[in-house]
Amino acid sequence: MISIIMPAHNAEAHIQAAIDSVLAQSWTDFELLILDDCSTDQTVAIVQAYTDPRIRLYMLEENLGAAGTRNYGIRQATGRYIAFLDSDDCWKPKKLELQRAFMQENKAALSYTAYDVMSPDGERITGHVDVPESVTYRYLLRNTIIGCLTVMIDTKQTGLVQMPIFKGAEDTATWLSILKKGHVAKGLTEPLALYRKGNASLSSNKFQMAKHIWQVYRKSQNMSVFTALTHFPFYLWNGLVKHLRTGGSVKLVK
Repeated sequence: MISIIMPAHNAEAHIQAAIDSVLAQSWTDFELLILDDCSTDQTVAIVQAYTDPRIRLYMLEENLGAAGTRNYGIRQATGRYIAFLDSDDCWKPKKLELQRAFMQENKAALSYTAYDVMSPDGERITGHVDVPESVTYRYLLRNTIIGCLTVMIDTKQTGLVQMPIFKGAEDTATWLSILKKGHVAKGLTEPLALYRKGNASLSSNKFQMAKHIWQVYRKSQNMSVFTALTHFPFYLWNGLVKHLRTGGSVKLVK
């Protein structure tokens, strides 16, 4: 079984599209765990309108944030495989089927896929993110190329996965912790997910993410300042390329 973790906070605008993209999957052996992180809008009501028994709604009593909410969901999961989908993103119909088969074929502990970028209203594809066929620990330190909405983890190989509390980069810190154990992440180059691009300031996003990645280097990965500085310029360059080219295909450098 595949357990899908979907955190939600005031997600009434897009959560229906996200849920529908899961229910439209060609692979049907899954559970969708929706974790409502103290929403004050109609998010809960929208989820409660679904009658599919594979959907499980959890209403958290306190705000845990993205990492804490995902961790709560992971602890409730019963599937061997864990996948992540935010409440404003979507999957293409064969995402689970193709990725599960790909993981079994490659004996991958962690896999990811390419993905398309859609406009805030979901009406247009505005970009595409290419991915390499494999990602090592060192590669990921310099390229945050793995999109959380594309990830699938085989917990039989990794054991229980919990995200560290690093705002804005908790997902990257998690993938790094898995790869640091010697695993190599495997990539499907076919785009199987749709990332909804927000309206936030590009320059603000870049600056905040750079701060978060530096925190991951220093605190999560326990790097010295010198070691962190050997990776950080590559991250800055690749991050800049990725953000500036979301209107077209994105290819990053090592």
